[in-house]
Amino acid sequence: MALIVQKYGGTSVADPDRMRAVAENIAFTKRHGNDVVVVPSAMGKATDNLIKLANDVSKTQPGREMDMLITTGERVSMALLCMALADLGIEAKSFTGSQAGIITDTVHLKAKILEVKGDRVREALAQGKVCVVAGFQGISTDKEITSLGRGGSDTTAVALAAALNADACEIYTDVTGVFTADPRIVPQARKLQHVNFDEMLEMAGAGSKVLALRSVEFARNHNVPIHVRSAFTWEHGTWVTSQEPNMEDPIISGVVTDTSEAKVTVVAVPDRPGISAALFEPLAAANVNVDMIVQNTSHDGTTDISFTMPKADKATAESIVARVAAEIGAAGVEHDAEIAKISLVGAGMKTSPGIAAKMFRTLADEGVNIEMISTSTIRISVVTSAADLERASRALHTAFGLDSGQAYSAPLPERK
Repeated sequence: MALIVQKYGGTSVADPDRMRAVAENIAFTKRHGNDVVVVPSAMGKATDNLIKLANDVSKTQPGREMDMLITTGERVSMALLCMALADLGIEAKSFTGSQAGIITDTVHLKAKILEVKGDRVREALAQGKVCVVAGFQGISTDKEITSLGRGGSDTTAVALAAALNADACEIYTDVTGVFTADPRIVPQARKLQHVNFDEMLEMAGAGSKVLALRSVEFARNHNVPIHVRSAFTWEHGTWVTSQEPNMEDPIISGVVTDTSEAKVTVVAVPDRPGISAALFEPLAAANVNVDMIVQNTSHDGTTDISFTMPKADKATAESIVARVAAEIGAAGVEHDAEIAKISLVGAGMKTSPGIAAKMFRTLADEGVNIEMISTSTIRISVVTSAADLERASRALHTAFGLDSGQAYSAPLPERK
């Protein structure tokens, strides 16, 4: 008997019909001799609607109260799913994050999981029940309700799979797997049968929305195989595991695009020790996730420092950067929200020189200007103008031999 953890995204449980369809799939899995733990997201745009409601009511929005509000969406889903399973003759029991023993740190709105106790879940599984655990939430070491931030249900599912020693974690979403690019931007993108953890970590870190970064980190650290698949077709999807690529696999696994970041440039910063620390320590303390950083060569004792960060953190970061810029005697601060990050990811880069040169030549031939560059062992990222995103990503996809030969035809979710 296998233990399977299944996570269903918001579009998968968006309405009563979809909820019943998900219950059928859970029942099918259970009746084939598996123990099943289910992690549902909030229905459709329920979380977005709760955030809008908070915006309509208040400008203050303390983190504790926001977490109390936005974690209710998943609790609605878990209860309804158990009711749908009862109609199918399947015994199921729902658990909030705190009831399941998901312990987090004390940071509201983007808490991190510290431990998963899971005692009540194990007890219910031993009784033959399907366990439905609310995603996206836990209870802090201060005994407060916390939310895990965007993609938190993925993280909940993988953390539970690790704690329960599950055989696999199935992530059901609105696409049929992990693709070589976003099919909404690159129609010639094709589905990958397998991606290893390191590649998926780089894809998630570079902006791929298929899996949340922290869920992949959990999976790699605890060796939890992930199967990314569609909740609408049930066809075979993409496996994410520790398996290394074969020699015959393409050098590049995917072209990842991201428009969720903005660029900030602190102009004419005095070039002396401690300046970077003075700028980035307050941002870190405010939980602003800085991504790419470029410091220009010093001229006349000053330099420019540019960095990218999530647009969602703009309000928090602007006041901090403005204050620090004044304190260190910088000439000013510039903001650019119309940027795109384009990344090549592939384990084959480790042993294949010339990937960066080919990438830069392809972009040059397309007339795309590169504003920033960042690399890792298996990733090269560039920042360009947002207006160049589609042209650049399609050209790179073709240049590295990733085109499928036909346009992707399955229904595509709305771009957020």
